[in-house]
Amino acid sequence: MRKRSHEAPLHRAESQVAAARDDPRARLALLERTYHGPTGRAPRHLPFRRAALSFMRWQASRGLLNPLDGLPPGSVWWRAMNERLLRDGCEAVALVGGLAGEPSSQAVRHWLEFSARPTGRNWYRAHNASIVGGYVEHPNLAEAESPAERFFMNVALGRVLYAHALVEAPRLALGPFAPLGRLLGDPRLGMAGAFLSLRRVLPNRYPLAFDVERYIADEQRLGRMLDYAVIVPRLQRLYEWSAEELSEPRLLDLVRDGNPIYAWPFEQRHVWRSPNMPFAGRVLERATRVCSP
Repeated sequence: MRKRSHEAPLHRAESQVAAARDDPRARLALLERTYHGPTGRAPRHLPFRRAALSFMRWQASRGLLNPLDGLPPGSVWWRAMNERLLRDGCEAVALVGGLAGEPSSQAVRHWLEFSARPTGRNWYRAHNASIVGGYVEHPNLAEAESPAERFFMNVALGRVLYAHALVEAPRLALGPFAPLGRLLGDPRLGMAGAFLSLRRVLPNRYPLAFDVERYIADEQRLGRMLDYAVIVPRLQRLYEWSAEELSEPRLLDLVRDGNPIYAWPFEQRHVWRSPNMPFAGRVLERATRVCSP
């Protein structure tokens, strides 16, 4: 029986990911190789690996990508989400390298667009489509994580979507300060890499030992202020814009009335609002507010 047209490149990608599955350093090396392309020479693509590696290094440093039998073990959900990103990138490289087949997903098509035209918009579309794909594919694995971890999954998703909006929808992201968006969000620059690393926002160890309220109270004020004052007030529009930009309507199932609900009950939406917003946060919220035309 003849194989479906996408199976050969997808199978190669899955084999590459499986070989690196229990070695976080091998995962990082595999990600980096995808930015070198099928021939090992892709100078226009290499600058974009900065942001991608920042996001994955943060995952590795937290221990999220550790083997499941490690001490401590890694996260089943984070490992699966990470593998989706790796698999899509490897599949795109295989296709660009001439392996016959069709893309197995819309995210892979975005990666092919990035390969043909490496721009900030095309990188964010590809990277975030893979990330969102990992989210929507594994809700059952997410439900098995602790409440605090599920809270931070939503924070991480909001952050990566917002970084994309900085570049392609800067008015949505920053209101009157829209001209700064493309500079702040450019994935080739250090500011975007620092933003996507999430080190200043999420705890640096896994698994988490405390409840959500404890972590919210302990988070660094600057990082949390960005979430509460800038990202949360525009979250519904951000998800709606991202769903269209990424060609991923399932993303809309992860938000309700401006509140993230990925593996998180809508009834506990109070965690997305700060009852004690500092004065600087209130100023930041007003200054970046998007006014209706």
